[in-house]
Amino acid sequence: MEVKIGVQFAPRELVLDSAQTPGEVADLVTKALDAESGALTLVDERGRRVIVPVAKLAYVEIAESSSRPVGFTAG
Repeated sequence: MEVKIGVQFAPRELVLDSAQTPGEVADLVTKALDAESGALTLVDERGRRVIVPVAKLAYVEIAESSSRPVGFTAG
């Protein structure tokens, strides 16, 4: 699953592939937003951890990974 995180004053969004379900990611985002001075922490498929201060979050987009066809098709 693909997660895009917009950070205030950052020219590009953070993009990571997560093995978690969309519901799990949404729960983590909600819990982080409810915390007084929290941070959103997500782990990608390779085990890398992304930590973003909640005060700097602009948006979080949660989307199913789309499978891209590889190769050529016969027309």
